[in-house]
Amino acid sequence: MHPGRSLLQHFLAAIAYRTQKALRDAPAGFADFRAGENVRTPHELLWHMTRVIGYAGTMLRGGEFKPPAMDTFDAEVARFHATLAALHRDLGDDALQAQIADEQFLQGPLSDVMTHVGQLAMLRRLAGSPIAPEDFIFAKVRTDNVGAEQPLPASPDAGWTPDKPPMAVRPTIRPPALPITE
Repeated sequence: MHPGRSLLQHFLAAIAYRTQKALRDAPAGFADFRAGENVRTPHELLWHMTRVIGYAGTMLRGGEFKPPAMDTFDAEVARFHATLAALHRDLGDDALQAQIADEQFLQGPLSDVMTHVGQLAMLRRLAGSPIAPEDFIFAKVRTDNVGAEQPLPASPDAGWTPDKPPMAVRPTIRPPALPITE
């Protein structure tokens, strides 16, 4: 396997894990929640994520990937994970020569999709159904698992409750040292 490909495959697994964390136990109607004018709904966002992952696959296989939106959110979720699985397989195929460097996969489409996963999590909070924070270092992300069936958090934040706002983190600001003059 190409040197960076196993890390890219693991990143795909992290995307799958975090996507399912953002979608797990979402309230009815979440798929169509619109936070504001010209803001994608979760359904539209997942469709876009699928297109971006599919586009990444064209960097290995060629062609185009422009799927139509699925009628249901569940179908879109299933297609998203199937598209992740296809890219995961392609990244493991040494016979496929990529049109871009591994670093470009990471800085481009894969980072784009991870950003959208964060947007799904934010939309959950805006929709009144925030997700619990966790220490992702200890998450049970398995490189071979890019499907919808993901484990529960291994290291959730103790004491978190959905009725409290997130803790604000404010950096300590120190005034600049004044020069000593005599």
